[in-house]
Amino acid sequence: MSIISLETIQLNAKAGSKEEAIRMAGELLVKAGHVTQEYVDGMLAREETMSTYIGNGVAIPHGQFENKAAIKSTGISAVQFLDGIEWEEDEVAYLVIGIAATANEHVGVLTNLAEVIEEPEDAEKLIHATDPMEIVERLSRPQEETELA
Repeated sequence: MSIISLETIQLNAKAGSKEEAIRMAGELLVKAGHVTQEYVDGMLAREETMSTYIGNGVAIPHGQFENKAAIKSTGISAVQFLDGIEWEEDEVAYLVIGIAATANEHVGVLTNLAEVIEEPEDAEKLIHATDPMEIVERLSRPQEETELA
């Protein structure tokens, strides 16, 4: 099972709040079989304790350590919000990337993701992607390169 696939991508979504956006990203992970519903609740709880907005218009909601049993397999979802979602005061997320990673893969997934969206122009390409496959390719490439090394 791939960590990201077309079924875990949603383009041009609409949400009324960051909680709704997090739930949407989490539900894609549930439908793909990566996590149980309990993990989505953990993603929301995590956001209450610490913001997952990382800059360049991107947020990376994920669960807490307590939710690790709800992870069936490592997976990433991506939900694009062209109108943006107010994440924090003066911070708007246009791409919400849900992350579920097993303990031994968690750091690697976060590191690879950070490398992909570190440059504003790279984040912009993801934010304005018109083809879900473009997001799949951009988000899966670093993970594959790491696995080959």
